[in-house]
Amino acid sequence: MKRSLPPFVLALVAGIAAAAGMHAAVPGEEPRLLLNIVVEGLDAETLELLNEKFAPDGGFRKLRDGSITLSNADYGTYLDPTAAAAMLMTGAAPSVSGVAEAKIFDREKLRTLPLFHDPAVLGNFTSDTFSPAALRVSTIVDEARIASGGVNVAYALAPVASQAIVLGGHTANSALWIDPAGANWASSTFYSDMPATVASRNRMRPLATRMDTMSWTTLLPPAEYPALPEHLRKYPFRYVIPRGQQTAERVERLTASPMGNAEITDLAIELIRGLSLGKHDGTDVLSLAYTLAPFPYTKSPDTRLERMDAYVRLDRDLGRLFRAADAPSGGRIAIMLGGTPAAPLSRRDDERWAIPHGEFSTRKAASLLNMYLIALHGNGDYVSGYHNDSFYLNHKTLKNKELRLDQVRAEVADFLVKMTGVEAAYTVEDIIAGRAGHHSEALRRNTPLETCGDVFLSIAPGFEVIDDLDGMNLSEAGVPMAHRAVSSTAPVYIFAPGVDPRTIDTPVDVRAVAPTLARILRIRSPNGAALPPLALRRP
Repeated sequence: MKRSLPPFVLALVAGIAAAAGMHAAVPGEEPRLLLNIVVEGLDAETLELLNEKFAPDGGFRKLRDGSITLSNADYGTYLDPTAAAAMLMTGAAPSVSGVAEAKIFDREKLRTLPLFHDPAVLGNFTSDTFSPAALRVSTIVDEARIASGGVNVAYALAPVASQAIVLGGHTANSALWIDPAGANWASSTFYSDMPATVASRNRMRPLATRMDTMSWTTLLPPAEYPALPEHLRKYPFRYVIPRGQQTAERVERLTASPMGNAEITDLAIELIRGLSLGKHDGTDVLSLAYTLAPFPYTKSPDTRLERMDAYVRLDRDLGRLFRAADAPSGGRIAIMLGGTPAAPLSRRDDERWAIPHGEFSTRKAASLLNMYLIALHGNGDYVSGYHNDSFYLNHKTLKNKELRLDQVRAEVADFLVKMTGVEAAYTVEDIIAGRAGHHSEALRRNTPLETCGDVFLSIAPGFEVIDDLDGMNLSEAGVPMAHRAVSSTAPVYIFAPGVDPRTIDTPVDVRAVAPTLARILRIRSPNGAALPPLALRRP
């Protein structure tokens, strides 16, 4: 029929489709279930190293053999797992989506608060109150729900609330996370559904009790893991979740390990089966967040064995998940698995190696900075706080003294860059004008001006940031965590009917992922996504 139409009619139809914001149809059937998976710290080199250790029916081989593989999906700069997930789901940079990190600094209360904190809602199985109100754009989940008129369903699971809310968007039936205070699977009354299987799991098989029996040892004999030194091959590890600790500490240990990944997979499979995901009209969506970040609760800074075992275990979890999803959908599934960059913090090397290191005390830096500004402009409280490598100035003090904000910011940057442990200091004006080094463009797009600090610091490699003005230490698990340079790229896999498997090794802007998923699902792109989709067929 298409071939019988005159060329001008085809052109008219194409123009109408383009004007409506619709993508061209993808060959093959529309997916019945989309699995959105975000993996913190996923690394292409480690995947390649462990390729022979992955199961034939595991997850990574299915993705490698059947996906568009973006070896270097580029986030521009390091983003925390919440902000990185938001880029994948929205196709928009943080300056557009409003999601630059899981927590923001509140200038009025002079402390950090969760980005999604919302006192207008209530919590389900938690006292925390969260909603996606701070997410300023639509997500791929939102567009899938809108396209079907809401007859499809969407659920999101993550270890923490901020990730679950980003993955669920504004329209999910439910976004679920593990509440650190009660070790329950929790949600928000913003969402319409608290699945009965989740409520039953909390009451009949509470995680707080099950953690007592959980342990993590190597899945394979240590000698089978490649590229390990002899001393790591001889001594297998075993980690448990101590009973005497506070519940929040126990939950943190769980969610930082493969035990947390397994818990998320188990509940995901229960939801697929119990809620008949993949059997509704339109495309159902299940979004999940996993972690492969280095486990901080080790006795040694060398975590290579733990990390490789976490990859192998996640491969098995993904295999279980994919098989469970195949059955109700008749094999008509689409998968997006996106890695997010590793955190720019790692355990400080043992003192015996004499690797240069130091400490940058934000409390001392703020005190010296305030004294410096007093000497320049008279008495006053000039520094409001420090958060995420940024100093926040007291705008009320500057206004009362009739000082130019940009001038004081420049003075602060000039002062801070001379401190030990500070590699560079940039003002907001530097970032807007592209004067922030080789990451200028990425910093500009990844910095929401409404919530950002006044002066940004680049901490020197090897330095530990301590004593921040919230009264917290940035160390994890009671051990020093030093800054290090990290890549801003991570691998992303896109698997679906009608997609030609191939590998793209050149860097690809990660904002192209959401429009590509929209094309696969034959729906609109999220409203903040400006980049075109990737080609799904080979040229």
